[in-house]
Amino acid sequence: MYDFEFARAQSVTDAVARLKATEGAKPLAGGMTLLPTIKLRLAKPSALVDLGRLPDLKGIDVAGATVTIKAMTRHADVLRSPDIAKTIPALVTLAGGIGDVQVRHRGTIGGSVANNDPAADYPAACLGLGATIVTSKREIPADAFFVALFTTALEPDEIITAIRFPIPERAAYVKFKNPASRYAIVGAFVSKGPQGVRVAITGAGDNGVFRVSPMEAALTKDFAPKAIEGIRLDPGNMMSDIHASSEYRAHLVGVITRRAVAACL
Repeated sequence: MYDFEFARAQSVTDAVARLKATEGAKPLAGGMTLLPTIKLRLAKPSALVDLGRLPDLKGIDVAGATVTIKAMTRHADVLRSPDIAKTIPALVTLAGGIGDVQVRHRGTIGGSVANNDPAADYPAACLGLGATIVTSKREIPADAFFVALFTTALEPDEIITAIRFPIPERAAYVKFKNPASRYAIVGAFVSKGPQGVRVAITGAGDNGVFRVSPMEAALTKDFAPKAIEGIRLDPGNMMSDIHASSEYRAHLVGVITRRAVAACL
């Protein structure tokens, strides 16, 4: 580790002011992504602004056709929420498959989305449901939010305050997970609803989470696993590492997406 400043924000306004005042400062949510990257010296913030004691950033609300999850809501809270179980049960499945019980009781949805880890689960849910990311400055459609690996549309002094999910007619999340970390080697979030059919893939793309337009078009015509059997992705656009080759990931995208469609049905 190395020296950095630490401050506990008293409000969203205070957090934004602290981020703006110190170049290189980073907001700290659950720390499940940020702290390991700091330990590995993959990130070197000059200061951390802790959001952990801001009650305005915690909670789940269902109003009309929208589920709003505030940024500091923990994975365990999503997993146990009866409101989410009734409206978007795929999010309950997703939250229950994140890490282990310790991670689920510490990690937050806002932290997961803001860090945009290429193998994280929530980015696929945001993209797969057509969510809106609400920040201290604006509202950003998920399609415009995820830019590249560990990169989003967030500005340095901007923090996520909530995520709004439209309630779909049906949705499912299935992942092929690393047996140790439970990170997604490939994860597929499929939904059918007011925003049409959406297929979002995490863990596989060399540029992070992405949608698969050919699968969406095929499923719009026939929402069944067989409709996407012949669709193959280019391995040249897939990640390759010690866990899986690009060719294997390309193959898994088809397998896991078909399972997600079957789970929807």
